Amino acid sequence: MKAFLTLSLALASLAGATTYPLTLTDDLNRKVTLKAEPQRIVSMLPSDSETLCAIGACDKLVGVDDYSDYPQKVTTLPKMGGLYDPKIEAIVAQKPDLVLVSKYGKIVEPLTQAGITVIVVNPETYEEVFSKTLVLGKIVNREAQARTLVTGMRRDIARIEILTKNAVRKPTAYFEVDPTPYSIGPNSFMGVLLTKAGARNIIPASMGDFPKVDPEFIVGANPQIILGVDAKTAAARPGWSSMTALKSGKVMALPKGLDTIFSRPGPRMPQALAQLARIIHPELFK
Repeated sequence: MKAFLTLSLALASLAGATTYPLTLTDDLNRKVTLKAEPQRIVSMLPSDSETLCAIGACDKLVGVDDYSDYPQKVTTLPKMGGLYDPKIEAIVAQKPDLVLVSKYGKIVEPLTQAGITVIVVNPETYEEVFSKTLVLGKIVNREAQARTLVTGMRRDIARIEILTKNAVRKPTAYFEVDPTPYSIGPNSFMGVLLTKAGARNIIPASMGDFPKVDPEFIVGANPQIILGVDAKTAAARPGWSSMTALKSGKVMALPKGLDTIFSRPGPRMPQALAQLARIIHPELFK
């Protein structure tokens, strides 16, 4: 019986294994072929770095971008610059058999010319956080782990949604990405989380996923909650002191840590949602 179970587990593992050569179409619509399972990976996107570690492939990383800071292990890896100021020579010197990059920046061409395999895996929408996790799992031969991660993330998110759906009120909210001001549309992954946290985004979908917003529009919308900017800064802006959020004290910059995970489309998305829901609906978490 024991031998049968061992054989069954082995067959199940093989059934879920990635076969190489593997050809896929990346997020720049490039067909890329991996000849074998990657063993030396440079990740130039924090969300990809986190996801690789979350599916058990952290040991494959030999370098990361300057903004990859989680889990702790990646902070000890060589830093390779950013999307717009990559350290191309340093990346090449690591002799990677794969570099994962964003669709933005100017990294693909010089690395490809250097003979390095580059794949663009760039989650941007809410659903892409899950689908790109599965893509990364396939790339690094961790498909079963990726499916388990996605299942767990969806389960944890659903638990928070059950709470917020029962909220008596759904306050209108404005989230500020930066003081330009840029905000988040309801269809962006951050906008979806804001809605799931039990708020009503004042930014319409027609403005886009990360729109630059006219301050007068924000004043006119008169949100009940303002997030991403501190109360003192908000009150100093023309007309803002008259808004409901300012009068009721519902204005706050995100706590340290949450500001990072809320803006990162990766495996800690459920934690970001849970913390955001506690801010918007503290009464549900007593």
